[in-house]
Amino acid sequence: MKRRSFIKNSGCLALSSLLPAAAYSAIEQPNDRQLILGVFPRRNTKLTFKLFFPLAEYLSSALNREVKLESAKNFKQFWRGVKTQRYDIVHFNQYHYIISNLLYNYQVILKNEEFGNSTVAGAISVRKDSGIDTLQDLKNKTILFGGGKMAMQSYISAKWLLLQAGLHDGDYIEKIAINPPNAIMSTFNRQADAAGAGDIILRLKYVKNKINVNEMKILAETQQLPHLPWAVKGDMNETLKAKIQQVLSSLQETKQGQAILKSSRLTALLPATDNDYNQHRKIITEVYGEDYGIKQFQ
Repeated sequence: MKRRSFIKNSGCLALSSLLPAAAYSAIEQPNDRQLILGVFPRRNTKLTFKLFFPLAEYLSSALNREVKLESAKNFKQFWRGVKTQRYDIVHFNQYHYIISNLLYNYQVILKNEEFGNSTVAGAISVRKDSGIDTLQDLKNKTILFGGGKMAMQSYISAKWLLLQAGLHDGDYIEKIAINPPNAIMSTFNRQADAAGAGDIILRLKYVKNKINVNEMKILAETQQLPHLPWAVKGDMNETLKAKIQQVLSSLQETKQGQAILKSSRLTALLPATDNDYNQHRKIITEVYGEDYGIKQFQ
């Protein structure tokens, strides 16, 4: 009977097969080098491990190969793993993917489905009683962007919305919150006039438990665009790449897979291609220029 041990150390989680050597002669034995699955710090490290451990365990079993789950305390630390191509499989935001594809040839294979939606929009939200009814009303107001300048929905897309309304840097006071939920909650508490955050933030249970979201409204939002991507190294064996995509994109087909998705706060993982993210590239170019703001990564 197959058994597994689970090893946790120094900010990573390893999944190690303990099958006796003789057992391998009876099954297909792939390259036994471990695969490192990197998950961006959308949440804190402890919660990230809790959410994605079952998925990593399942993938390890399906591939008959050790999978090591890693995250990071912040985006800067996480990006070092991308830059050194430490991660064989990596889950990150759309901006990270586009830069990692350009610089390091990571290839997207999947995208999130959350709350039954495989798309997400960048948005700017305000209190309903703020007296702010249009983006132009934000001139000289304080806007709190969640997550920093590498956040796709909360910063880049929100800045793009402001540009479409004729508002440029200097026309409003820009501040940064540690993450999108904090931007929304701080705006609710009148610490800012508006929040840059994805359209799904007001639907999060964590946020609903903290504030009365019925007192907030989305002032403006982008079109719906493909959700957060999952990618693999560009030089990954095509057979292995296809297997990873197949295993993860079929999770919703079984009760076990549905439980794994629920643990990860997903409703599905769906196949995705690089072309799915071309509209993001257009938005990034309008905000950061033709180089996509690459200097942030160098």
